Amino acid sequence: MSHPAHVLITGAAGAIGAAIAREMRRAWPTTRLALLDRDADAMTMLAASLGNASTHGVDLADIDSLPAAVARISEHAPLDGLVNCAGIMRVRELSTWEWAEASALIAIDLLAPLRLQDLIVRGMAERRDTMRGVIINVASMAGKVPLKGCAYYGASKAGLAMASEIARADLAPLGIRVVTVYPGPVRSALEQGARDAYGGGGLAGRLAPTGDPAELARRIMSALERDEPRVIYPRLYGVGWSATNLSSWIALSYGPPPVS
Repeated sequence: MSHPAHVLITGAAGAIGAAIAREMRRAWPTTRLALLDRDADAMTMLAASLGNASTHGVDLADIDSLPAAVARISEHAPLDGLVNCAGIMRVRELSTWEWAEASALIAIDLLAPLRLQDLIVRGMAERRDTMRGVIINVASMAGKVPLKGCAYYGASKAGLAMASEIARADLAPLGIRVVTVYPGPVRSALEQGARDAYGGGGLAGRLAPTGDPAELARRIMSALERDEPRVIYPRLYGVGWSATNLSSWIALSYGPPPVS
């Protein structure tokens, strides 16, 4: 498999994003990594440890600013890889939400990943430089299984997952590999915040397996190398994915192609 030359990783300072960046550096030592996160200090430390990496502070909630941000990042070299890992999770009963907060969550968790994917795919297609192209979209099992208090997070992750699965089908003829990631609980600040919001999660929360970000990153890179469509981790949560996804497989396999 050929490797991308320049990959943008959002949420790079978080537990999962940083683990993916480290695993990419191990697997692809010459690939330049563009790290994007709001935690500038953590991002700078990560970039220093990785080498051949740049750091970028971008407000993902400002969707209209993303084209200019991608253009700036691409000045060093065109982007031919994207990891959509940034995300925020709020657990709150639906009637207590303020719409401004909900719309910001939707922008970061759904609209920004889709806009970045759009920009980078268009760039690769225009350059006819797609055979090294990779896209990793980190969705969530919360987009497959309804969780109380997660109406907007679950909806955003469900939308990202579906768009990512369709993108894989659409972009395969161009040679662009797309992997959709469905994490269950994985050790991170986001996971700890959700666990705290649920009061520890009760018996189910204590018994449910919690994954390791480094292991998740290894599985993601393995999926890319093997051209596998998705990663579900921890494996137990694959039961929930399988139970809801049969109809999607039928539609993608036998549905009509779009009219160009």
